[in-house]
Amino acid sequence: MDDPLYREEILDHYYSSPYRGRIERPDCVCDLENPFCGDQIHVELTVGDDDRIKEIRFDGKGCVISQASTSVLAEHLEGASVEEALKLGPADVVKLLGMPLTPTRMKCGLLGWKAIQQALKPRGAATV
Repeated sequence: MDDPLYREEILDHYYSSPYRGRIERPDCVCDLENPFCGDQIHVELTVGDDDRIKEIRFDGKGCVISQASTSVLAEHLEGASVEEALKLGPADVVKLLGMPLTPTRMKCGLLGWKAIQQALKPRGAATV
């Protein structure tokens, strides 16, 4: 297959992400849905006293790109500071994925990023 969407690394993140699951007592939580396609993401994070992300887990359903993108972000952000995570922008997410996204796919690719951003906003938990 020549379609970069189906690269082995992306499929591994989609089918067997080590970041898929739940945290017993998360500090931050967010649920988001893409109303255009129905993709759903549930994100949970724990943040240490040093303001670093100790653990990120997610669950959801949807296309390969929405789920794999969230997994790639979790891998990149676990251990990062909250400040570093909040500075991450859409272009950074696309760069982490290592593939271009069409405008339609951009909404899918950024769903997990939006959930993580909202979960980390001041006052901890956010549900949308």
